[in-house]
Order: sequence, then C-alpha cells, then structure tokens
Amino acid sequence: MPQCVTCVQYLTVFNPHLASTLEDSAEESVSIHRITFTATSTRMSSKSGVVIMLRVTNRRIRQPSPLVRAAFPGLTSLLVAFPLLCGNLSAYAATDVPHESRRQSLPVHAASDQATQAIPDWYRRASIRNGIPWYLLAGLDVYGATTTKVPPGVVRPKGKPITITGYRFPTTFWQGLFNPVQNDDNPKRIALFEGRGRDGDNDQKALQDDPYDRVEAIAAWLRSGGPTEQDQMNVLWNTLNNPAGVERILALSNVYRKFQTTQLTARCFPLHKRYNYSFRDTWGEGRSFGGRRIHEGTDLFADYGTPVLSTCYGYVELIGWNRLGGWRIGLRSADNQYFYFAHLSAYAKQIKQGAIVRPGQVIGYVGSSGYGKPGTSGKFPPHLHFGVYRDTGTREWAFDPYPLLKQWERKSQVVIYPESKKIKTKH
Repeated sequence: MPQCVTCVQYLTVFNPHLASTLEDSAEESVSIHRITFTATSTRMSSKSGVVIMLRVTNRRIRQPSPLVRAAFPGLTSLLVAFPLLCGNLSAYAATDVPHESRRQSLPVHAASDQATQAIPDWYRRASIRNGIPWYLLAGLDVYGATTTKVPPGVVRPKGKPITITGYRFPTTFWQGLFNPVQNDDNPKRIALFEGRGRDGDNDQKALQDDPYDRVEAIAAWLRSGGPTEQDQMNVLWNTLNNPAGVERILALSNVYRKFQTTQLTARCFPLHKRYNYSFRDTWGEGRSFGGRRIHEGTDLFADYGTPVLSTCYGYVELIGWNRLGGWRIGLRSADNQYFYFAHLSAYAKQIKQGAIVRPGQVIGYVGSSGYGKPGTSGKFPPHLHFGVYRDTGTREWAFDPYPLLKQWERKSQVVIYPESKKIKTKH
C-alpha cells in the first residue's frame, strides 16, 4: 500500500551541470541544501563536486517488500531521487516564503486591464506581503514612470494607464552586481547575488517589465530599511538624493490615499465656461518684462473675478507671489504633470500649499497681478496665464497647452465651490 514517508537523502554529484538540473527539477515538497566543494583526493583531483541534501516530506511512494529491500538496499533511495531527476517540477529554497497559489505572469494587455481597477492588484499584493502602504508604492511607481526614460522594446499602450514602465532599478541592481548572467530573470540566482529582483506573481521569473514583480521588488526594497514609515522614507532619501523628488512621491501618495484609487487622469477646462472668455495660441510669443524671453503658455482673457478651476486631481505644490506671474498657483497632477496658473486676483478659500484638489474645483479668480513687487496689479488686461510642464526627474520643461485647452473646452464641466459646497454643471 502507498504510504506517506518523511526521509532525508544525500546525493553527491560530480557534475555541476547535473546538480543545477536537480535544483531546477525539485518538487515544492523538497528542501534543497547545496554545498560546493573542490575534491582533494587522488581519485578526484581534477573534479569539483556538489553535495545536495534532499529533504522529502509527505511523499507517497510504494515501499518494496522486505525481501527486495534486503537484496537491493539502495532501491528506496532511488525511488525517492528518481522523480526529482525526471519530473518537471519546481524548486524552493528552505528560506523561501510559504507557498502561495500560482498566478501566471500577466501579458501587457492583461496588466493594463488590471490597472483599470481602483487600486491595481499588484499594489494590494505587495502591500500585504511587505507591510508597505499601497499608496506609497503607487506614488513611487507613478513618479518613476513619468520621470524615467522608457526602456527599449517597452511600449506604453495608448489610452491606457501607465502600468509597465513604473519605477525601475538599474539592471545591475535588479539582477545583482556580480551576477554573470545578463538580463537574468531567475529569482533564486538574483537572490544569490543580492539583486533586488523579486518574483511577485509566483511564475518563477523576476521580470522588471511585469508590474507584479516590479512592485514586489519596490516593496521589499523599502521594507529593507525597517518596519516604520520613517525607515522607508530614509531609504528614499538616501537612494534618490533628490529632495524635490521625494516630496513629490509623498504628495502623490497622499492624493491616492485621499481618493483611494490611482485612476485619477480626468481633466477640466481651467475657466468657468458660464463666464465670458477668449483665448488663442500665444505659445512662443515674445515678452520683454524681466528680460527678453518667450511666452511659455496660453493667455485666456476674461473679466476680473472669473472663477479659475483646477484642471486635475492633484495637490497645490506652490502658492504665493511671483514677480512675473503675480499671485499664482502651481498644481501637481496625480500623474505628475505641473499646471501653472498666474496673474490671479485672489485665491479660493481652503486653497493653500499641500491642499488636495479635484477637477472643476474653484482655486482662484482671474486678475492682472504681476510684473512688480507683491501687490502690483493692472499693468495689463485681466487674464489667466496657463502653463503646462513635464517633470523629467532633474528638470521640468514646458510645452504648448493650447491643444489641450481646445480638447478640454469641448467636455462637460462640473464646478465645485469650496466656500458653499455648491456644485453647478455646465455643458
């Protein structure tokens, strides 16, 4: 009768390639300890060997009869070792985390579909397994996706949330500094060479283009600094060496935490459309105050007091006086774009640095401030100067917002007044 047995077998293999094959073909219920040595006896003077200890637990095998065992004492060992040599099985080291149900690696299109959830599954899983807040993982991942160069061969699907090109480790950090295998995706070998790569979806591969693997590696990296949030912040500060970048990561995290989702790409026209306004493409026109320069934005002309609206989900990064822009507001969107609103006459209530806003929320009012010391106004007709900037991680560059404004102007508009909490809809 078949029965469950627990046994320990020792195999000495004088072929390193065969030893590696044993490791790759071991079953989950087998713990492997491998010790490499160089033989010194005369008989084995030119060979190196590997001692492999196989701990087989809860294996059902058919025990030979006592007569057969007496005649062939090594038969039981052979029955235990044979499935390990021939089976198409997977290995776990004794120090691995407890086995979880297998999940196949998601293809790019499936990963993009997963990202349409309020909180993508890869953030949830990595958060639970490593004790890192999901919104901190999302903040770092999205900041990395918007400031790092897209690797060759990786395509961002049009119209899809950024899911594949998130925060990326340098290749040497991912696979381990002294790893001899280029672009290694073997999680055991990566761990052996102290790489940061992780297998987050249990498909036996550590791929940085797989969001499950990438986010799991990010979480493990942050957790390596310690269990507290301050410990994890220290990891960011010590690694990035970019105070502005760390502040933006934390601010983005607060936005995701506030709205409990990462799907925050909605946009809104920056003026209340019930009021009279006009604009044209003024990008690149000359300006003389403060030195010769070009106009990096679009001027939207409107009457004093016309409500200025937040164009995005995000937070107030800057607020206050600027010699050129007068009373101005700088908004950082949840996908790390920077929107600049200048020449305001006043700010809306509750709008201050760090305030979290949503599309259509009133943040200020059109004016003609600027071109002088604080309080200067009236040197030009009232209008809103609107600029858009992209963060590269080291600097920000402006681009023409006029096409975006024409696109947003055609959308329905919901206006949110913080003062009275009233909501008015304009189609």
